[in-house]
Order: sequence, then structure tokens, then C-alpha cells
Amino acid sequence: MAKSSSDRIPSREECNELMVHHAMQPNIVEHSIQVMNVSLAITDNLKNGAAVNRDLIIAAALLHDITKTRSLKTDERHDISGGELLREMGFTSTAEIVEQHIVFQNLHPQGRLEEREIIYYADKRVTHDKIVTIEERVHYLIQRYGNTEEIRSRILQNKNLVLAVESKIASFMNIDITHAIEEIKAR
Repeated sequence: MAKSSSDRIPSREECNELMVHHAMQPNIVEHSIQVMNVSLAITDNLKNGAAVNRDLIIAAALLHDITKTRSLKTDERHDISGGELLREMGFTSTAEIVEQHIVFQNLHPQGRLEEREIIYYADKRVTHDKIVTIEERVHYLIQRYGNTEEIRSRILQNKNLVLAVESKIASFMNIDITHAIEEIKAR
């Protein structure tokens, strides 16, 4: 993620203030905190040489659903509107990650590990505020949203992308990814 000169990463305190200011429902805040926990379980267990920005990971995890509460009334795509909102505030790198937490584009399986991959993956490991397996998440999505064969097909296609991202992330970790995530579940 290229950082422009006007780009800034919001602090944890600023993230908390933004969540309050944008009236994120408590369950969405809890979800975002769990996404941060999963993201940090990954980030804090990366091999030396896997350079990601931990502060950016924290901010993007906490703010990835910044406009979700609003979107429940407006039917807007909260990934896009959240990115736009954060970009307007000068948080360009955070905005770029938020914009890809639902529709992930341009996975480079052999490239360097990117913050957006960690957030995308962590979001797929959290249903509401519970850390789940990919299988559990897919089952939930099919039950909740799979009203048509087309939607079910897209959910299953997305599962393959999530597994590809998981494989890439795992190759950068110094412990098993499942073990790292299980450790935070045990807390």
C-alpha cells in the first residue's frame, strides 16, 4: 500500500472516537474488536522479514465496518462508503483496506504479505463477535443470505479466495495460523 504524503493512520484512540461518532452499533464494535484480535494474532506471529504495519492493521480492523450501522438504513455498500469516509478524513491507506474487506481484488499469491489480506481474512473468521472456522462462516452466510443459487455460488467462490488468502498468510507465519487464532479464542 503506497502511503501518500497526506495519508495518516488513525490512532487507537481516534478509532474509538470515530466508532462512537459514527454511532456504530455495539455488536458491530464487538465484531470489529474481534477482527482486530484475529488480525493481531496473525501479525504478531509473522516470520522476520514479513513487514506489515501493525498500526495500520489495528486501524483498518477497528474501522472496516465504520459505515455499516448507517448502511443498514441506506442499503449502501458499507465497504465503499466506509472507504470514502476514511479517505475524506485523510486516512488513505486505511480506506484502501476498508474498501477491499468484502470484495477482494488482485490477490498476488507469491507477492509480499499485505495488510489488506490480513484484514480481509480476519473478517471472514469472525461472525458477529465469535471467531469461527471458514466452514462455519460459509455455512452461516449461506443460511443467512443464500436465497438464490447465484448468491450461494458466489459465497462458495469467495470461500476459495478466502482459502487462497489463508494459504498465503500461513506461509508468512512462524506458527500454524489455526493455532495462533485458537490461542486468542482460548483467552
